[in-house]
Amino acid sequence: MQSAISTARATEPLHADGLATARETAPSARERVVSDIPDDLEAEWAELVRHASEPNAFGEPWFVAASLAHLREEPVRLIEIRRAGRLIGLFMAGVEETYGRVPVANVQNWRHHHLFLGTPLVAAGEEHAFWRGLLAHLDAAPWAANFLHLHGLVEGGPVLRGLRAAGRSCPTVHREVRAALISGLSPQAYYETNVRKKKRKELTRLGNRLAELGAVTTEELKDSADLNAWCDEYLMLERSGWKGDFGSALASSPSTENFFRAAIAGAHEAGRLQFLRLAVDGRPIAMLVNFLVAPGSFSFKTAYDEAYARFSPGILIQLANLAILDRPEIDWMDSCAAQDHPMIDSLWSERRTLVRVTVPLVGARRRMAYAGARVLENVSAVRWWALAIPFAEPHL
Repeated sequence: MQSAISTARATEPLHADGLATARETAPSARERVVSDIPDDLEAEWAELVRHASEPNAFGEPWFVAASLAHLREEPVRLIEIRRAGRLIGLFMAGVEETYGRVPVANVQNWRHHHLFLGTPLVAAGEEHAFWRGLLAHLDAAPWAANFLHLHGLVEGGPVLRGLRAAGRSCPTVHREVRAALISGLSPQAYYETNVRKKKRKELTRLGNRLAELGAVTTEELKDSADLNAWCDEYLMLERSGWKGDFGSALASSPSTENFFRAAIAGAHEAGRLQFLRLAVDGRPIAMLVNFLVAPGSFSFKTAYDEAYARFSPGILIQLANLAILDRPEIDWMDSCAAQDHPMIDSLWSERRTLVRVTVPLVGARRRMAYAGARVLENVSAVRWWALAIPFAEPHL
């Protein structure tokens, strides 16, 4: 890993030989309601992934396909932005009928409770053109209600900078800071630098006590033939704990279980999956799913056996996860955890900031709705309004 985070890819523009011409060409948009990845977009989508200015596993085709197949409850519009005929960005749009608890419809980037980053895939160097094209399309779209509300953009990233350069009001209405792993240190050096000595001593003691119960192993999924069995184990672990008791485990409903299996299979086929398992005598007691999308990575899901809680298996598997620091192609890992999460915040010292922003659309009635939304957003400074706006469920 590098010692400093960069949300921009170190890559050449999508079409360097036509860049000058493309800069002189206005962006255009194409919209369609989708329930799967359109066949005619597969190759271009894959090319966009390779040249995206900010990597986002949750915007890649395999994850989107799993989401659309199993978690789509309303029409989802896929908007392609092109310049000089070339795909420069994709935006998944939905319409929310309320804004917080207020019945004001608005356009949002489509999301669900298992999607932890809202940044659209945009070709490096085309961020400004992408937003100009998207906003012009939404201005003219009859279905685009009132204003655009965007979730989960990386603060200071090139995609958000491109939006701010598009010439419209774009206030930050919510900010969330979550743990990230960004360091040039070795796993052991990072551990010793960021975890206090007293806690390291305690974790060593817990590891030794755990080893008294049997052989402790940490494994990474390698064989495709084992994928279904590992998914079974993960779902069983998660459902056996508090999430199962509250009905929020992935296996608590067929839709979320099928989504998980499809996303994991898609990530594995795309070469994006890292699946870790901590076991005692072959019995899994903690499991962790990461998505590796160089130069970044995302810690997607984790579960542990609560019967072993006294040994802190969730922390122990995260210590094994520090091995990601030895992978030269990965510069950073986003925890995807809730802000101020006590476990991961105690292990990882770096932070990543995500924001929500609200953008006006053209039209007198839309402007009035936007002005009302701004009033409500300002009230959130008193805190109660922020509680009314739904958040993605933390996965740790």
